[in-house]
Amino acid sequence: MKRHTYSDLAQAAAKRIRELDPWDLETHLAANPGTLLLDIREREEFATGHIPGSINVPRGILEAATEWNYPETVEELVLARQKPVVVICRSGNRSAMAAETLGMLGYENVVSLRLGIRAWNDDEMPLVDNAGTTVDSDAAATHIDPEIRPDQIDPARRKNGN
Repeated sequence: MKRHTYSDLAQAAAKRIRELDPWDLETHLAANPGTLLLDIREREEFATGHIPGSINVPRGILEAATEWNYPETVEELVLARQKPVVVICRSGNRSAMAAETLGMLGYENVVSLRLGIRAWNDDEMPLVDNAGTTVDSDAAATHIDPEIRPDQIDPARRKNGN
């Protein structure tokens, strides 16, 4: 069996789901009142800057959060199976896979925010922190797009200087 990379899985999922460009989100929200903005980044990522009105359900608990009778249950998400849902992550990879998962779980109108919160912030669209305070896009960029540490780079690439 061929080993797939994270990138392979995300790209394959993106081909099977619908995506929405960040610059089209406001139009989408106006045309689809009641849309649930679902940010699936980790709690720490969400806290440093997220799209106003979004809720945070980290990817690791997503499936349980969509069902009753789990400690992770999120009522607003359980009740959103017939509502429009926009799934958000940092770059659009996790959200593509999560959108596909939500479809398998019976969510009828799910899209992934292509290019994620990174592109939203690059376009200088509004972000808030957990206190509801506006987050400066330059300050947010350091949290949204952290540097890759040397130990996170493929040893073969480090060796070749790539």
